[in-house]
Amino acid sequence: MIGFPSSVRIFLYAEPIDIRRGFDGLSGLVRAAGGDPLSGHLWVFLSKRREHVKILGFDRGGFVIWHKRLEIGRFVFPSGPRSTSPLTLDSGQLALLLDGVDYTRVERPMRWEPKRAA
Repeated sequence: MIGFPSSVRIFLYAEPIDIRRGFDGLSGLVRAAGGDPLSGHLWVFLSKRREHVKILGFDRGGFVIWHKRLEIGRFVFPSGPRSTSPLTLDSGQLALLLDGVDYTRVERPMRWEPKRAA
């Protein structure tokens, strides 16, 4: 799996897409969803049959697309009510999604965080 700094936000596009879309088509979808494709954040797109996933990002003067196709099975779109706005993921949830796991069913342990000074 690819590691990302915590400053990179990851968005899962809410609707399935035509997987033939390239850099321009995907960046147009990002703009239509109210995002900035040049921000350096990642946008995750699932195909209609959920056999393909594409991740669009921008890095050092150019767009990057990561594309994964499952030979067996399908990617799991998170269950629950759908909205038209993109979902926010963290890198762990993205890793689970790319492995075909429904990350909303995974229970995470409570994380300790220090108390913040007022």
